[in-house]
Amino acid sequence: MARIFTYKHLYITPQTSRITTHFLHSHSSNSTDKEIETLYRIITITRTPEGLKQSLKSSQIHLSKDLIDKVLKRVRFSHSNPLQAYEFFKFANKLKGFYHTGYSLDTLLYVLGRSRKFDKIWDVLVEIKRKDQSLITPRTVQVVLGRVAKVCSVRQTVESFWGFKKLVNEFGVDCFNALLRALCQEKSMSDARNVYHRLKYKFRPNLQTFNILLSGWKSSEDAEGFFKEMRDLRVEPDVVSFNCLVDVYCKGRDMEKAFRVVEEMREKDITPDVITYTSLIGGLGLVGQPDKAREILKEMREYGCYLDAAAYNAAIRNFCIAKRIGDAYGLMDEMVRKGLSPNATTYNVFLRSFFWINDLRSSWSLYQRMKETGCLPSTQSCMFLIRLIRRHDKVEMALELWDDMVERGFGSYILVSDVLFDLLCDLGKLLEAERCFLQMVDKGQKPSNVSFRRIKVLMELANKHEALMLLSEKMAAFGSSIQLIQEDKAEYEQSSSDFATC
Repeated sequence: MARIFTYKHLYITPQTSRITTHFLHSHSSNSTDKEIETLYRIITITRTPEGLKQSLKSSQIHLSKDLIDKVLKRVRFSHSNPLQAYEFFKFANKLKGFYHTGYSLDTLLYVLGRSRKFDKIWDVLVEIKRKDQSLITPRTVQVVLGRVAKVCSVRQTVESFWGFKKLVNEFGVDCFNALLRALCQEKSMSDARNVYHRLKYKFRPNLQTFNILLSGWKSSEDAEGFFKEMRDLRVEPDVVSFNCLVDVYCKGRDMEKAFRVVEEMREKDITPDVITYTSLIGGLGLVGQPDKAREILKEMREYGCYLDAAAYNAAIRNFCIAKRIGDAYGLMDEMVRKGLSPNATTYNVFLRSFFWINDLRSSWSLYQRMKETGCLPSTQSCMFLIRLIRRHDKVEMALELWDDMVERGFGSYILVSDVLFDLLCDLGKLLEAERCFLQMVDKGQKPSNVSFRRIKVLMELANKHEALMLLSEKMAAFGSSIQLIQEDKAEYEQSSSDFATC
Protein backbone atom coordinates (compact mmCIF):
# COMPACT_ATOMS: atom_id res chain seq x y z
CA MET A 1 0.00 0.00 0.00
CA ALA A 2 1.41 3.39 -0.97
CA ARG A 3 2.09 5.76 1.88
CA ILE A 4 -0.06 8.87 1.95
CA PHE A 5 1.17 12.11 3.43
CA THR A 6 -1.23 14.90 4.29
CA TYR A 7 -0.76 18.51 5.21
CA LYS A 8 -0.42 17.81 8.92
CA HIS A 9 2.72 15.77 8.29
CA LEU A 10 4.52 18.79 6.87
CA TYR A 11 6.41 21.66 8.34
CA ILE A 12 7.49 24.81 6.57
CA THR A 13 11.23 25.35 6.29
CA PRO A 14 12.90 28.75 5.94
CA GLN A 15 12.71 29.91 2.38
CA THR A 16 15.89 29.22 0.47
CA SER A 17 17.69 31.98 -1.33
CA ARG A 18 16.45 32.86 -4.76
CA ILE A 19 18.40 32.19 -7.92
CA THR A 20 18.73 35.34 -9.97
CA THR A 21 19.98 34.52 -13.45
CA HIS A 22 19.25 35.10 -17.08
CA PHE A 23 16.81 32.18 -17.15
CA LEU A 24 13.67 34.30 -16.90
CA HIS A 25 12.16 36.30 -19.74
CA SER A 26 10.86 39.70 -18.76
CA HIS A 27 8.11 39.11 -21.31
CA SER A 28 6.13 36.14 -22.54
CA SER A 29 7.39 34.40 -25.67
CA ASN A 30 6.51 31.41 -27.76
CA SER A 31 8.64 28.38 -26.99
CA THR A 32 10.56 26.71 -29.81
CA ASP A 33 10.55 22.96 -30.38
CA LYS A 34 14.34 22.95 -29.98
CA GLU A 35 14.13 24.52 -26.53
CA ILE A 36 11.43 22.07 -25.46
CA GLU A 37 13.49 19.12 -26.70
CA THR A 38 16.66 20.37 -24.99
CA LEU A 39 14.97 20.83 -21.63
CA TYR A 40 13.13 17.52 -21.96
CA ARG A 41 16.41 15.71 -22.58
CA ILE A 42 18.01 17.42 -19.59
CA ILE A 43 15.18 16.10 -17.41
CA THR A 44 15.39 12.58 -18.82
CA ILE A 45 19.17 12.17 -19.01
CA THR A 46 20.43 13.81 -15.81
CA ARG A 47 20.37 11.58 -12.74
CA THR A 48 20.79 13.97 -9.81
CA PRO A 49 19.28 17.31 -8.79
CA GLU A 50 22.70 18.96 -8.95
CA GLY A 51 23.35 17.55 -12.41
CA LEU A 52 20.00 18.90 -13.59
CA LYS A 53 20.65 22.37 -12.17
CA GLN A 54 24.08 22.53 -13.77
CA SER A 55 22.73 21.41 -17.15
CA LEU A 56 19.95 24.00 -16.99
CA LYS A 57 22.46 26.75 -16.26
CA SER A 58 24.75 25.58 -19.06
CA SER A 59 21.88 25.46 -21.57
CA GLN A 60 21.39 29.25 -21.30
CA ILE A 61 17.71 28.76 -22.20
CA HIS A 62 15.38 31.48 -20.98
CA LEU A 63 12.62 29.88 -18.93
CA SER A 64 9.14 31.24 -19.57
CA LYS A 65 5.75 30.05 -18.33
CA ASP A 66 4.81 28.84 -21.80
CA LEU A 67 8.05 26.88 -22.15
CA ILE A 68 7.70 25.17 -18.77
CA ASP A 69 4.07 24.30 -19.52
CA LYS A 70 5.10 22.57 -22.73
CA VAL A 71 8.09 20.77 -21.23
CA LEU A 72 6.02 19.36 -18.36
CA LYS A 73 3.31 18.33 -20.81
CA ARG A 74 5.98 16.43 -22.76
CA VAL A 75 7.17 14.79 -19.53
CA ARG A 76 3.64 13.71 -18.69
CA PHE A 77 2.85 12.06 -22.00
CA SER A 78 6.30 10.47 -22.37
CA HIS A 79 6.20 8.94 -18.85
CA SER A 80 9.57 10.52 -18.05
CA ASN A 81 11.49 10.69 -14.76
CA PRO A 82 9.07 12.19 -12.19
CA LEU A 83 11.71 13.15 -9.64
CA GLN A 84 13.78 15.11 -12.13
CA ALA A 85 10.59 16.83 -13.33
CA TYR A 86 10.00 17.75 -9.69
CA GLU A 87 13.52 19.22 -9.44
CA PHE A 88 12.98 21.13 -12.69
CA PHE A 89 9.76 22.62 -11.32
CA LYS A 90 11.50 23.61 -8.07
CA PHE A 91 14.39 25.17 -9.97
CA ALA A 92 12.03 27.42 -11.95
CA ASN A 93 10.00 28.23 -8.84
CA LYS A 94 13.10 29.71 -7.18
CA LEU A 95 13.80 32.13 -10.00
CA LYS A 96 13.30 35.71 -8.86
CA GLY A 97 9.98 37.09 -10.01
CA PHE A 98 8.85 33.81 -11.59
CA TYR A 99 5.42 32.30 -10.93
CA HIS A 100 4.25 28.96 -12.30
CA THR A 101 0.95 28.57 -14.11
CA GLY A 102 -1.86 26.44 -12.76
CA TYR A 103 -1.33 24.13 -15.73
CA SER A 104 2.30 23.49 -14.80
CA LEU A 105 1.37 22.81 -11.19
CA ASP A 106 -1.42 20.38 -12.04
CA THR A 107 0.70 18.60 -14.65
CA LEU A 108 3.58 18.05 -12.22
CA LEU A 109 1.21 16.81 -9.52
CA TYR A 110 -0.28 14.32 -11.99
CA VAL A 111 3.20 13.05 -12.92
CA LEU A 112 4.21 12.67 -9.27
CA GLY A 113 0.91 11.01 -8.37
CA ARG A 114 1.20 8.52 -11.21
CA SER A 115 4.52 7.42 -9.72
CA ARG A 116 3.09 7.43 -6.17
CA LYS A 117 5.43 10.20 -4.98
CA PHE A 118 2.78 11.53 -2.62
CA ASP A 119 5.26 13.08 -0.17
CA LYS A 120 6.62 15.23 -3.00
CA ILE A 121 3.08 16.27 -3.95
CA TRP A 122 2.44 17.77 -0.53
CA ASP A 123 5.88 19.42 -0.48
CA VAL A 124 5.03 21.15 -3.75
CA LEU A 125 1.61 22.25 -2.52
CA VAL A 126 2.99 23.78 0.67
CA GLU A 127 5.59 25.71 -1.29
CA ILE A 128 3.02 26.92 -3.84
CA LYS A 129 0.68 27.99 -1.05
CA ARG A 130 3.46 30.15 0.37
CA LYS A 131 4.21 31.77 -2.98
CA ASP A 132 0.90 31.90 -4.90
CA GLN A 133 -2.05 30.18 -3.23
CA SER A 134 -4.38 31.10 -6.09
CA LEU A 135 -2.79 28.34 -8.20
CA ILE A 136 -4.28 25.67 -5.93
CA THR A 137 -7.76 25.25 -7.35
CA PRO A 138 -10.52 22.62 -7.26
CA ARG A 139 -8.91 21.27 -10.44
CA THR A 140 -5.71 20.74 -8.44
CA VAL A 141 -7.70 18.95 -5.76
CA GLN A 142 -9.18 16.64 -8.36
CA VAL A 143 -5.81 15.85 -9.95
CA VAL A 144 -4.25 14.88 -6.62
CA LEU A 145 -7.23 12.96 -5.26
CA GLY A 146 -7.57 11.10 -8.55
CA ARG A 147 -4.05 9.71 -8.21
CA VAL A 148 -4.54 8.95 -4.50
CA ALA A 149 -7.84 7.17 -5.12
CA LYS A 150 -6.27 5.03 -7.85
CA VAL A 151 -3.92 3.24 -5.43
CA CYS A 152 -5.31 3.91 -1.96
CA SER A 153 -8.48 3.28 0.02
CA VAL A 154 -11.55 5.49 0.09
CA ARG A 155 -10.71 6.42 3.69
CA GLN A 156 -7.21 7.59 2.69
CA THR A 157 -8.65 9.55 -0.23
CA VAL A 158 -11.08 11.36 2.07
CA GLU A 159 -8.25 12.06 4.55
CA SER A 160 -6.22 13.61 1.73
CA PHE A 161 -9.27 15.67 0.76
CA TRP A 162 -9.40 17.20 4.25
CA GLY A 163 -5.68 17.96 3.93
CA PHE A 164 -6.57 20.57 1.30
CA LYS A 165 -8.56 22.57 3.84
CA LYS A 166 -5.43 24.52 4.79
CA LEU A 167 -4.16 24.77 1.23
CA VAL A 168 -6.95 26.23 -0.92
CA ASN A 169 -8.38 29.72 -0.71
CA GLU A 170 -11.96 28.49 -0.51
CA PHE A 171 -12.64 24.96 0.74
CA GLY A 172 -16.23 24.58 -0.37
CA VAL A 173 -18.56 22.65 -2.62
CA ASP A 174 -16.22 22.86 -5.63
CA CYS A 175 -13.58 20.94 -3.70
CA PHE A 176 -16.25 18.51 -2.51
CA ASN A 177 -17.21 17.96 -6.14
CA ALA A 178 -13.56 17.27 -6.98
CA LEU A 179 -13.52 14.52 -4.34
CA LEU A 180 -16.71 12.95 -5.71
CA ARG A 181 -15.38 13.07 -9.28
CA ALA A 182 -12.16 11.33 -8.21
CA LEU A 183 -14.11 8.59 -6.45
CA CYS A 184 -16.43 8.13 -9.44
CA GLN A 185 -13.50 7.77 -11.81
CA GLU A 186 -11.12 5.68 -9.70
CA LYS A 187 -13.30 3.81 -7.22
CA SER A 188 -16.99 3.00 -7.61
CA MET A 189 -20.26 4.84 -7.78
CA SER A 190 -21.32 3.25 -4.50
CA ASP A 191 -18.19 4.67 -2.83
CA ALA A 192 -18.95 8.12 -4.23
CA ARG A 193 -22.58 7.84 -3.17
CA ASN A 194 -21.63 6.82 0.39
CA VAL A 195 -19.18 9.70 0.74
CA TYR A 196 -21.78 12.09 -0.69
CA HIS A 197 -24.39 11.05 1.89
CA ARG A 198 -21.81 11.29 4.69
CA LEU A 199 -20.62 14.80 3.80
CA LYS A 200 -23.55 16.44 2.00
CA TYR A 201 -24.59 18.34 5.13
CA LYS A 202 -21.13 19.98 5.35
CA PHE A 203 -21.24 21.18 1.73
CA ARG A 204 -24.42 22.36 0.05
CA PRO A 205 -24.75 20.21 -3.11
CA ASN A 206 -25.21 22.12 -6.36
CA LEU A 207 -26.00 21.23 -9.95
CA GLN A 208 -22.45 20.09 -10.64
CA THR A 209 -22.58 17.76 -7.61
CA PHE A 210 -25.53 15.90 -9.04
CA ASN A 211 -24.13 15.88 -12.57
CA ILE A 212 -20.99 14.19 -11.24
CA LEU A 213 -22.99 11.61 -9.33
CA LEU A 214 -25.26 10.97 -12.30
CA SER A 215 -22.41 10.52 -14.77
CA GLY A 216 -21.22 7.07 -13.78
CA TRP A 217 -24.27 5.04 -12.88
CA LYS A 218 -24.69 1.66 -14.50
CA SER A 219 -28.09 1.11 -12.92
CA SER A 220 -30.92 3.22 -14.31
CA GLU A 221 -32.82 2.82 -11.01
CA ASP A 222 -29.96 4.40 -9.04
CA ALA A 223 -29.64 7.23 -11.57
CA GLU A 224 -33.38 7.88 -11.40
CA GLY A 225 -33.14 7.99 -7.59
CA PHE A 226 -30.49 10.69 -7.69
CA PHE A 227 -32.47 12.57 -10.32
CA LYS A 228 -35.42 12.59 -7.92
CA GLU A 229 -33.26 13.79 -5.00
CA MET A 230 -31.95 16.54 -7.22
CA ARG A 231 -35.45 17.78 -7.96
CA ASP A 232 -36.49 17.41 -4.31
CA LEU A 233 -33.70 19.87 -3.45
CA ARG A 234 -35.06 22.19 -6.17
CA VAL A 235 -31.93 21.87 -8.27
CA GLU A 236 -33.11 22.11 -11.88
CA PRO A 237 -31.44 19.65 -14.28
CA ASP A 238 -29.58 21.02 -17.29
CA VAL A 239 -28.43 19.44 -20.54
CA VAL A 240 -25.58 17.68 -18.71
CA SER A 241 -28.00 16.13 -16.20
CA PHE A 242 -30.29 14.87 -18.95
CA ASN A 243 -27.31 13.59 -20.94
CA CYS A 244 -26.29 11.47 -17.96
CA LEU A 245 -29.76 9.94 -17.84
CA VAL A 246 -29.76 9.33 -21.60
CA ASP A 247 -26.34 7.69 -21.32
CA VAL A 248 -27.32 5.30 -18.53
CA TYR A 249 -30.41 4.20 -20.46
CA CYS A 250 -28.35 3.69 -23.63
CA LYS A 251 -25.72 1.65 -21.82
CA GLY A 252 -28.55 -0.39 -20.32
CA ARG A 253 -29.93 -0.90 -23.84
CA ASP A 254 -33.22 0.74 -22.89
CA MET A 255 -33.46 2.88 -26.00
CA GLU A 256 -37.17 3.60 -25.56
CA LYS A 257 -36.52 5.45 -22.29
CA ALA A 258 -33.49 7.18 -23.78
CA PHE A 259 -35.53 8.64 -26.65
CA ARG A 260 -38.26 9.57 -24.17
CA VAL A 261 -35.75 11.66 -22.18
CA VAL A 262 -34.68 13.43 -25.39
CA GLU A 263 -38.30 14.36 -26.04
CA GLU A 264 -38.60 15.69 -22.46
CA MET A 265 -35.51 17.83 -23.05
CA ARG A 266 -37.10 19.41 -26.11
CA GLU A 267 -40.34 20.02 -24.21
CA LYS A 268 -38.31 21.94 -21.59
CA ASP A 269 -36.52 23.93 -24.33
CA ILE A 270 -33.24 22.17 -23.52
CA THR A 271 -31.57 21.45 -26.85
CA PRO A 272 -29.91 18.02 -27.15
CA ASP A 273 -26.22 18.46 -27.93
CA VAL A 274 -23.54 16.35 -29.57
CA ILE A 275 -23.08 14.36 -26.35
CA THR A 276 -26.78 13.45 -26.28
CA TYR A 277 -26.64 12.17 -29.84
CA THR A 278 -23.34 10.36 -29.31
CA SER A 279 -24.90 8.40 -26.45
CA LEU A 280 -27.85 7.48 -28.68
CA ILE A 281 -25.47 6.32 -31.41
CA GLY A 282 -23.57 4.15 -28.94
CA GLY A 283 -26.79 2.70 -27.52
CA LEU A 284 -28.12 1.80 -30.96
CA GLY A 285 -24.87 -0.01 -31.63
CA LEU A 286 -25.33 -2.06 -28.47
CA VAL A 287 -28.76 -3.21 -29.62
CA GLY A 288 -27.42 -4.11 -33.06
CA GLN A 289 -28.76 -1.19 -35.08
CA PRO A 290 -25.69 0.48 -36.67
CA ASP A 291 -27.70 1.72 -39.67
CA LYS A 292 -30.23 3.50 -37.45
CA ALA A 293 -27.28 5.00 -35.58
CA ARG A 294 -25.93 6.36 -38.86
CA GLU A 295 -29.30 8.03 -39.39
CA ILE A 296 -28.73 9.89 -36.11
CA LEU A 297 -25.77 11.62 -37.78
CA LYS A 298 -28.14 12.95 -40.45
CA GLU A 299 -30.64 14.03 -37.79
CA MET A 300 -27.91 15.97 -36.02
CA ARG A 301 -27.27 17.99 -39.16
CA GLU A 302 -30.98 18.67 -39.59
CA TYR A 303 -31.18 20.04 -36.03
CA GLY A 304 -28.07 22.15 -36.58
CA CYS A 305 -25.96 20.14 -34.14
CA TYR A 306 -22.26 20.17 -34.92
CA LEU A 307 -20.86 16.69 -35.58
CA ASP A 308 -17.52 16.07 -33.89
CA ALA A 309 -15.00 13.22 -34.05
CA ALA A 310 -16.53 11.50 -31.00
CA ALA A 311 -19.93 11.16 -32.72
CA TYR A 312 -18.33 9.69 -35.82
CA ASN A 313 -16.15 7.40 -33.69
CA ALA A 314 -19.25 5.99 -31.98
CA ALA A 315 -20.88 5.26 -35.35
CA ILE A 316 -17.66 3.75 -36.70
CA ARG A 317 -17.38 1.54 -33.62
CA ASN A 318 -20.88 0.20 -34.28
CA PHE A 319 -19.92 -0.97 -37.76
CA CYS A 320 -16.67 -2.48 -36.50
CA ILE A 321 -18.58 -4.43 -33.84
CA ALA A 322 -20.95 -5.63 -36.57
CA LYS A 323 -17.84 -6.65 -38.61
CA ARG A 324 -18.84 -4.27 -41.39
CA ILE A 325 -15.38 -2.78 -41.81
CA GLY A 326 -16.15 -1.37 -45.26
CA ASP A 327 -18.99 0.76 -43.86
CA ALA A 328 -16.72 1.85 -41.00
CA TYR A 329 -14.06 3.00 -43.47
CA GLY A 330 -16.78 4.81 -45.41
CA LEU A 331 -17.67 6.84 -42.32
CA MET A 332 -14.04 7.67 -41.68
CA ASP A 333 -13.71 8.94 -45.25
CA GLU A 334 -16.89 10.98 -44.71
CA MET A 335 -15.28 12.55 -41.64
CA VAL A 336 -12.41 13.74 -43.77
CA ARG A 337 -14.75 15.15 -46.43
CA LYS A 338 -16.57 17.07 -43.69
CA GLY A 339 -13.32 18.63 -42.55
CA LEU A 340 -12.83 16.45 -39.46
CA SER A 341 -9.53 14.68 -38.82
CA PRO A 342 -9.71 11.10 -37.56
CA ASN A 343 -7.94 10.96 -34.20
CA ALA A 344 -6.14 8.20 -32.30
CA THR A 345 -9.47 6.99 -30.89
CA THR A 346 -10.84 6.60 -34.43
CA TYR A 347 -7.89 4.46 -35.44
CA ASN A 348 -7.99 2.49 -32.19
CA VAL A 349 -11.52 1.34 -33.00
CA PHE A 350 -10.17 -0.26 -36.18
CA LEU A 351 -6.98 -1.53 -34.55
CA ARG A 352 -9.00 -3.26 -31.83
CA SER A 353 -11.05 -5.07 -34.47
CA PHE A 354 -7.97 -6.08 -36.45
CA PHE A 355 -6.25 -7.24 -33.26
CA TRP A 356 -9.06 -9.63 -32.39
CA ILE A 357 -9.28 -11.09 -35.91
CA ASN A 358 -5.47 -11.33 -36.11
CA ASP A 359 -5.23 -9.10 -39.22
CA LEU A 360 -1.70 -7.68 -39.12
CA ARG A 361 -1.72 -6.49 -42.73
CA SER A 362 -4.73 -4.21 -42.20
CA SER A 363 -3.34 -2.98 -38.86
CA TRP A 364 0.00 -2.07 -40.40
CA SER A 365 -1.65 -0.36 -43.37
CA LEU A 366 -3.75 1.70 -40.95
CA TYR A 367 -0.63 2.62 -38.96
CA GLN A 368 1.01 3.88 -42.15
CA ARG A 369 -2.08 6.00 -42.82
CA MET A 370 -1.80 7.48 -39.31
CA LYS A 371 1.78 8.52 -40.01
CA GLU A 372 0.91 9.99 -43.41
CA THR A 373 -1.90 12.10 -41.94
CA GLY A 374 0.16 13.24 -38.95
CA CYS A 375 -1.97 11.50 -36.31
CA LEU A 376 0.25 10.41 -33.44
CA PRO A 377 -0.68 6.95 -32.13
CA SER A 378 -1.72 6.69 -28.49
CA THR A 379 -0.35 4.12 -26.05
CA GLN A 380 -3.37 1.92 -26.86
CA SER A 381 -2.56 2.13 -30.57
CA CYS A 382 1.00 1.05 -29.89
CA MET A 383 -0.09 -1.84 -27.69
CA PHE A 384 -2.54 -3.21 -30.26
CA LEU A 385 0.21 -3.01 -32.89
CA ILE A 386 3.13 -4.42 -30.91
CA ARG A 387 1.13 -7.34 -29.52
CA LEU A 388 -0.16 -8.24 -32.97
CA ILE A 389 3.35 -7.91 -34.39
CA ARG A 390 4.59 -10.19 -31.60
CA ARG A 391 2.07 -12.85 -32.59
CA HIS A 392 3.47 -12.85 -36.12
CA ASP A 393 7.16 -12.50 -35.09
CA LYS A 394 7.69 -9.51 -37.42
CA VAL A 395 10.93 -7.99 -36.13
CA GLU A 396 11.22 -5.33 -38.85
CA MET A 397 7.76 -3.96 -38.09
CA ALA A 398 8.43 -3.97 -34.36
CA LEU A 399 11.66 -2.03 -34.81
CA GLU A 400 10.00 0.47 -37.16
CA LEU A 401 7.27 1.12 -34.60
CA TRP A 402 9.88 1.49 -31.84
CA ASP A 403 12.06 3.85 -33.89
CA ASP A 404 9.01 5.99 -34.69
CA MET A 405 8.19 6.17 -30.97
CA VAL A 406 11.74 7.22 -30.12
CA GLU A 407 11.92 9.79 -32.92
CA ARG A 408 8.45 11.33 -32.51
CA GLY A 409 7.88 10.84 -28.77
CA PHE A 410 4.54 9.01 -28.68
CA GLY A 411 3.39 5.96 -26.72
CA SER A 412 4.67 4.41 -23.51
CA TYR A 413 8.21 3.04 -23.76
CA ILE A 414 7.65 1.04 -20.59
CA LEU A 415 4.63 -0.88 -21.86
CA VAL A 416 5.77 -1.38 -25.44
CA SER A 417 9.34 -2.33 -24.55
CA ASP A 418 8.32 -5.41 -22.56
CA VAL A 419 6.62 -6.92 -25.62
CA LEU A 420 9.42 -5.75 -27.93
CA PHE A 421 12.21 -7.25 -25.80
CA ASP A 422 10.25 -10.47 -25.45
CA LEU A 423 10.09 -10.72 -29.26
CA LEU A 424 13.75 -9.80 -29.82
CA CYS A 425 15.05 -12.16 -27.14
CA ASP A 426 12.91 -15.07 -28.35
CA LEU A 427 14.34 -14.65 -31.85
CA GLY A 428 17.92 -14.11 -30.62
CA LYS A 429 18.14 -10.52 -31.90
CA LEU A 430 20.64 -9.43 -29.27
CA LEU A 431 22.15 -6.44 -31.08
CA GLU A 432 18.71 -5.00 -31.74
CA ALA A 433 17.64 -5.59 -28.14
CA GLU A 434 20.78 -3.87 -26.87
CA ARG A 435 20.21 -0.86 -29.16
CA CYS A 436 16.57 -0.47 -28.08
CA PHE A 437 17.54 -0.88 -24.43
CA LEU A 438 20.09 1.95 -24.66
CA GLN A 439 17.64 4.18 -26.56
CA MET A 440 15.10 3.69 -23.80
CA VAL A 441 17.60 4.49 -21.06
CA ASP A 442 18.75 7.59 -22.94
CA LYS A 443 15.13 8.76 -22.83
CA GLY A 444 15.19 8.42 -19.04
CA GLN A 445 12.93 5.36 -19.09
CA LYS A 446 13.73 2.27 -17.01
CA PRO A 447 13.31 -1.09 -18.75
CA SER A 448 11.61 -3.67 -16.56
CA ASN A 449 13.73 -6.09 -14.54
CA VAL A 450 12.15 -8.96 -16.48
CA SER A 451 13.36 -7.53 -19.79
CA PHE A 452 16.80 -6.79 -18.38
CA ARG A 453 17.20 -10.33 -17.07
CA ARG A 454 16.27 -11.80 -20.46
CA ILE A 455 18.84 -9.63 -22.26
CA LYS A 456 21.39 -10.42 -19.55
CA VAL A 457 21.05 -14.18 -20.14
CA LEU A 458 21.61 -13.76 -23.89
CA MET A 459 24.63 -11.54 -23.33
CA GLU A 460 26.16 -14.03 -20.93
CA LEU A 461 25.68 -16.81 -23.47
CA ALA A 462 27.27 -14.60 -26.16
CA ASN A 463 30.18 -13.64 -23.84
CA LYS A 464 29.38 -9.95 -24.26
CA HIS A 465 30.60 -9.08 -20.79
CA GLU A 466 31.55 -5.46 -21.48
CA ALA A 467 28.19 -4.68 -23.03
CA LEU A 468 26.45 -6.40 -20.12
CA MET A 469 28.44 -4.32 -17.64
CA LEU A 470 27.33 -1.13 -19.41
CA LEU A 471 23.68 -2.17 -19.30
CA SER A 472 24.00 -3.15 -15.65
CA GLU A 473 25.41 0.28 -14.82
CA LYS A 474 22.54 1.93 -16.68
CA MET A 475 19.99 -0.08 -14.70
CA ALA A 476 21.76 0.60 -11.39
CA ALA A 477 21.42 4.33 -12.02
CA PHE A 478 17.65 3.98 -11.60
CA GLY A 479 17.88 2.88 -7.96
CA SER A 480 18.38 -0.03 -5.60
CA SER A 481 17.24 -3.54 -6.42
CA ILE A 482 14.48 -3.33 -3.81
CA GLN A 483 13.22 -0.09 -5.34
CA LEU A 484 13.33 -1.63 -8.82
CA ILE A 485 11.27 -4.60 -7.70
CA GLN A 486 8.66 -2.26 -6.24
CA GLU A 487 8.61 -0.19 -9.43
CA ASP A 488 8.27 -3.32 -11.56
CA LYS A 489 5.24 -4.32 -9.51
CA ALA A 490 3.72 -0.88 -10.08
CA GLU A 491 4.52 -1.12 -13.81
CA TYR A 492 2.80 -4.48 -14.04
CA GLU A 493 -0.32 -3.17 -12.32
CA GLN A 494 -0.36 -0.08 -14.55
CA SER A 495 0.22 -2.20 -17.67
CA SER A 496 -2.66 -4.50 -16.85
CA SER A 497 -4.94 -1.53 -16.14
CA ASP A 498 -3.98 0.38 -19.29
CA PHE A 499 -4.45 -2.51 -21.71
CA ALA A 500 -7.70 -3.54 -20.05
CA THR A 501 -9.16 -0.20 -21.16
CA CYS A 502 -8.22 -0.77 -24.79
